[in-house]
Amino acid sequence: MSGRRIAAAWIRHHSVTTDLIENMDKKATWDRFYAENRNRTTTFKNFEWFFGFDAIRDFIMPSLQTKSHGDALLHVLDMGCGTSAIGPCIYRHSHLPVRVTCADISPIAVRQMLEHIQANTIQPHNASSQLEFVELDCTELQTHYVCRSVDLIVDKGTTDALLRSKEGKGKAGLVLKQCLKVLRSSGSLLQFSDEDPDARLVWLETEAQEAGVMSSDVSVQEVGELRGMTYYCYQVTPRPIV
Repeated sequence: MSGRRIAAAWIRHHSVTTDLIENMDKKATWDRFYAENRNRTTTFKNFEWFFGFDAIRDFIMPSLQTKSHGDALLHVLDMGCGTSAIGPCIYRHSHLPVRVTCADISPIAVRQMLEHIQANTIQPHNASSQLEFVELDCTELQTHYVCRSVDLIVDKGTTDALLRSKEGKGKAGLVLKQCLKVLRSSGSLLQFSDEDPDARLVWLETEAQEAGVMSSDVSVQEVGELRGMTYYCYQVTPRPIV
């Protein structure tokens, strides 16, 4: 390839990357991303931001164990699931009965996951467990859930995408508040991110408070290092003010 063609290809790639980063809060961006990603291959493959289930199962599964309601289904939300296998893996490996909802703003991502699961049936560890895929704007969680009905919300990169986009910071704060409203008092939000605790903890502690309405406990654990980047698990637990 000539130098001119290489330069043109780099500019095109750089433009696409910049456009993606700046517009990660927009539905059209993700529709295009998942459509193009699927067109690059003849067979479906889960796309994982950061890492897959195995890297974080020791954060997710123990958290579920602490939230058991006997035989009642635990409600788990994989928020901004894309085409990740995180939700299906929770459904497959949970000893406790769970209802896992994989939600994304992109109907294209949701359709791809539905088609994949229909063609490749997953057997749950617990026969009572349920798995669903829904198109959902996570700034409007209360259109799908009633208050204090969800036990665990997994956010792998969704908040990061909003915070890093040009116009998404306000949406990120709204999503966090929606999460805290639909979580049970015993529930937790697990955010997986590469953002340093010095920045993310301050943001969470500020945004997760609402005078006279709610307060929250925030903690962090290091997940580990991957490709030279350190990742963290931020846990947010709502504390409604009585």
